[in-house]
Amino acid sequence: MGTGPLRESVLTAWRGSPTRFREDANAEEDLRLGSYRDRLLVELAQNAADAAMLGGVPGTLRLSVVDRELRAANTGAPLDRAGVAALASLRASAKRAEQSVGKFGVGFAAVLAVSDAPRVVSGENGVAFSAERTRQTLAGLPEIADQFADRGGQVPVLRLVWPVELTEDPPPAGFDTEVRLPLRAGIDGDALLADFAAQAPDLLLALPGLSQVEVGGQRWWREEAAEDTVSLHGPDGVTNWLLHRTSGELAEEVVRKLGVEDQKRPQWTVCWAVQLRGEVPVPLDEDVLHAPTPTDERLSLPARLLATLPVESSRRRLLPGPAADAVLAEAARAYPDLLAKLPEAQRTALVPLPGFPLSEVDGRLRELVLAGLRTAQWLPLAGGGEVAPARAKVLDAVSPELVDLLKEDVSGLLVAELAEPRHSKPLAALEVPRLGTAEVVAIVTNLRNEPSWWRRLYAALDPIAEVDSQAREELGSLPVPLSDDRTVLGPRGVLLPETDGETLELLSTVDVSGLRIAHPDAVHPLLERLGARPAGPHELLDSEPLMEAVRRSVEEAESGAAIADPADLADAVLRLVDRAGVRQGEQPWLAALALPSAEGDWRRADELVLPGSPLLDVFDPSALAEDGPLAVLDADAAADWPRDVLVAVGCLDSFAVVVDETPTDPDHDLADEEDWWEHGEEPPTRLVGVRDLDLVADDRWPVALRMLADNPVTRRALRDPDGYSSWWLARHALLEGRPPRAWRLPAAETVAGLYDVLPPVGLDEELLTDIGVRAGLVVAEPDDAVDLLGRLADPERSVRGGVVLRVHAALAEGLREGVLEANELELPEHVRALSGSVVEVGPVVVLDSPWLLGVLPADQVAAGEPGPGVPEALAELLDLPLASEAVVGELVEQGEPVSWRELGAVALACELLGVPVPDGVIVVHDELMVTSAGAKHQVPWWVDDNGQPHAEDSAEGLARALAWVTDRWTDRHAFAALIADPTPVNLLG
Repeated sequence: MGTGPLRESVLTAWRGSPTRFREDANAEEDLRLGSYRDRLLVELAQNAADAAMLGGVPGTLRLSVVDRELRAANTGAPLDRAGVAALASLRASAKRAEQSVGKFGVGFAAVLAVSDAPRVVSGENGVAFSAERTRQTLAGLPEIADQFADRGGQVPVLRLVWPVELTEDPPPAGFDTEVRLPLRAGIDGDALLADFAAQAPDLLLALPGLSQVEVGGQRWWREEAAEDTVSLHGPDGVTNWLLHRTSGELAEEVVRKLGVEDQKRPQWTVCWAVQLRGEVPVPLDEDVLHAPTPTDERLSLPARLLATLPVESSRRRLLPGPAADAVLAEAARAYPDLLAKLPEAQRTALVPLPGFPLSEVDGRLRELVLAGLRTAQWLPLAGGGEVAPARAKVLDAVSPELVDLLKEDVSGLLVAELAEPRHSKPLAALEVPRLGTAEVVAIVTNLRNEPSWWRRLYAALDPIAEVDSQAREELGSLPVPLSDDRTVLGPRGVLLPETDGETLELLSTVDVSGLRIAHPDAVHPLLERLGARPAGPHELLDSEPLMEAVRRSVEEAESGAAIADPADLADAVLRLVDRAGVRQGEQPWLAALALPSAEGDWRRADELVLPGSPLLDVFDPSALAEDGPLAVLDADAAADWPRDVLVAVGCLDSFAVVVDETPTDPDHDLADEEDWWEHGEEPPTRLVGVRDLDLVADDRWPVALRMLADNPVTRRALRDPDGYSSWWLARHALLEGRPPRAWRLPAAETVAGLYDVLPPVGLDEELLTDIGVRAGLVVAEPDDAVDLLGRLADPERSVRGGVVLRVHAALAEGLREGVLEANELELPEHVRALSGSVVEVGPVVVLDSPWLLGVLPADQVAAGEPGPGVPEALAELLDLPLASEAVVGELVEQGEPVSWRELGAVALACELLGVPVPDGVIVVHDELMVTSAGAKHQVPWWVDDNGQPHAEDSAEGLARALAWVTDRWTDRHAFAALIADPTPVNLLG
């Protein structure tokens, strides 16, 4: 193997230059302690792979420990003289093949980490190195004795080579070469093998020339499982790796900058590898650059890079320069192709995520890879094909349905699966914009698709809106297709139809500005969540735009300004009313609906009487004349719809009732409404009024009143004593030529003489009472007082005295209770006096002190039934003086004061009636005379200005004084009878 000349050549060099010895020793020591200190297996495997490739055979490497020797057997080209020379050299490699891995000739120095006497046996030949033999040889060289001594006996092991002993065993069967390394003391062979076993799979992946590695009885092998996939088999199972390989030659301008030998090998190769678990990649968190064997250049890329990059002689660091830049650029260019070999949903797992680079090489490579990924087409498009991230968009929410709907309209839209959270960081690293709900709304705003497409869109957006309040807010401007082929922005205020298609079609043809009814094919629950309202017939009727269209319908029909036929609006509204089951009065605004009259013009529904209605028999013909307030509904229109539907919109089949729960002004178009409004003390808080009462013919009131009584709605309106209807009828209806309030019922004796009894008119008394026919004496309002005072002052009326007294008392009570205001009443010039005659008010006074009747003429006295405060209130009401204020009387004689208790008859009368005998005295006169207004009057009793009672000595006089003193005025007649005959028989008889 030419070992002798090699040794002699080295020794000659050392003898000639002791410094050369020191340099060789230092260089080998640097390799052993530095660059190759932990690369033993890598270098052995690399040499084995190169040998296999040179030999054109599958590469196998067997590692074992035999008799404290680490042995590495491999297949392939055997060791030759050039190889021996390379082993013994620190600066030259014998390898020249393009596919070889080693090229520096120094990698064998890695064996010195474990052995001082390595041997290489190849076929029948072999070489050996030995630190001990080298020391022995150097001991005979005085030229380098000083250097040898300075190194303390430490010598370069791999410079002097000897042939192996003739007794050396050949390599194991099946192998061509074996490296044998006697282990130095302290080296654990089992630990070495365990470390080798851990590195075996990576070496099989890094060295294509190596097919199998055996370590201490364990075996790993490499299998090309499928296209671009490698399976690594081992004791723990199989790991699969996806590979992407590419190769080429360096550009000429790059090659010119290489060393002489490297210029002969301009070829480069790049291999990206990622482990697979099934079809799912297992990204790396951290790795090192493989060139192609491991270096010390740390990488943070998710996939492993194995490339023929230029490295330093230590094989630990990348050698900077144009060649490295060119190969790294090619590696970055190839990276997207690796991703493209993965299933679409797994590709983003290999996108480098933001982070601090682990090395300078890592930083450069990450930038190149990300730049390449952004511009290469590898992301799957929703519509098929692939797109570069720079042109891609992804939904913010996972929604296959939404992606399917938008893929034709959104350029670069990615498949739905890429919206999943696991893809968000990779896509963000690639600067792929995300489309949130706001962006989706902006995109679809300009689309014009079928209503069913929009429903599918709403269904796709619904799950997003359900869990995301921000999304719901952003969806507030989502387009909604309407039934009239328009599209509006924003569901709020849109009506979601829940009625038949024919009605919707009618509504779509009429001019209802602002009526936004969603197309039935687009309706989805999401719209309601976003502010749309379900719209059955009721909701459609409640919509303000439809209300406004109805309010304007007559005006537009008469002016010809309506865009659509008024009949279409009428049909649509009547259909909704029919479907909704609206009843009369429930939707008052419907009364403004334009409907055709029998004369051919358009009128409000509440101005039209149904053909055949009983109202036609009671209304004055002028009310239905050409210029009258009412007309008859067109017969064809009446025949098209049920009467209850027409009545529900306001057409008149019977008297209609106006209801206002919160009236503010007399603006309900009721006859004399302002008068009614003003007649009460306070404005009404609720209005329920029968309308059109003023249109009844004078001679048809009994029939009209029976109609009102037969209809429960109008009957309820008449029962309200303060209501408009009863107020108006009492004053304006005609019964036997007079208003109802001018009549009384036969039993109303309290107003007999003041009001005449109503002749029979075929109406029940309850109804008559409700409409104002008098059932008794009532002063409920100023009108009652004015009417009563007027009738009392009517000399043609014969009124009993008791009626007069009770009426005057009721009037006084009305004033006291605030029902009446004295200064607001229009008083007649005459009053009804106690005499029953009607007299001028001038000399009349109101009786307040009953003893004054003894000096006053009855036709100058007005009085009411006795009661507290009655005289004062009546005087104020009638604007008359009290009798006590107008009359002055003086006693003619003094009389005899007598104690009440001394009057036996008085005492007995009080005892019989259970009345205490009063204290004090009574002045008794045989004949009681009083002078008043220049005339003398004999009176039965009197009370002087000091309040002292006087009485003539008679039962009548004493009784009245006693009743006044005991405040038992109503018992005066009983007192008189008992004083005359104070016996129980007289009391009870």
